[in-house]
Amino acid sequence: MTYIDGFVIAVPTANKQEFIAHAIEGDSAFIDHGATRLVECWGADVPTGKTTDFQRAVAAREDETVVFSWIEWPDKATRDGVMGRMDELSKNDARIDPARNPMPFDGKRMIYGGFEPIVEQGNEATDSYVQGFVIPVPASKREDYRKMAGDVWVMLKDYGALRIVEAWGDDVQDGKITDFRRAVKAEQHEKIVFAFLEWPSREACDAAHEEMTRDERMKLLEGMDMPFDGKRMIFGGFTRAVTLEK
Repeated sequence: MTYIDGFVIAVPTANKQEFIAHAIEGDSAFIDHGATRLVECWGADVPTGKTTDFQRAVAAREDETVVFSWIEWPDKATRDGVMGRMDELSKNDARIDPARNPMPFDGKRMIYGGFEPIVEQGNEATDSYVQGFVIPVPASKREDYRKMAGDVWVMLKDYGALRIVEAWGDDVQDGKITDFRRAVKAEQHEKIVFAFLEWPSREACDAAHEEMTRDERMKLLEGMDMPFDGKRMIFGGFTRAVTLEK
């Protein structure tokens, strides 16, 4: 079963091309070591929230852009095997050695974790506009959330969405400065969901959301008792900067 590593990063906007070059080199190592797909997305429409948002999640400065990224693995065992050998691999592979391929961003503020997909529908695209989400969901509401996400997909695909992945927190560690739990002010009984939607383009995404406001199914969803606190959900729109596939 597919396994997802999710990342959110604050990158100096002036370093975009340097970031892309770094990612292409470093990410290729993960593909060589068993990852099936790796996507790096550059912030395009990342709003500021009242309670939480992507900028605060990584303590982004005004001169930084938020990057939303993920690695897809064929299964958790493959992922754990690679991540468990990172120190060893970095000594033998310059692409993932920070000393030989230094990060053009502050890695101490990067947030990351491992996630198990609970909804995975649609088809991968060679290019797409990506909507990224991080959501705190009570552990007891996993099945309610999975069902809701599946129902939402039925509507989204009617409006042209290409793919949805909703992934349940499995290996989400606390960080010293930033982490996924702090990003959404997660409470002790809550799990983190890392999710993304792929669209043909930003224009298609924006047009779909405009049309959905008039869809009766959306009105029903708005009246539902949501299985999470939407006020703490963070979201944004991103354009693909790097895509590598096996």
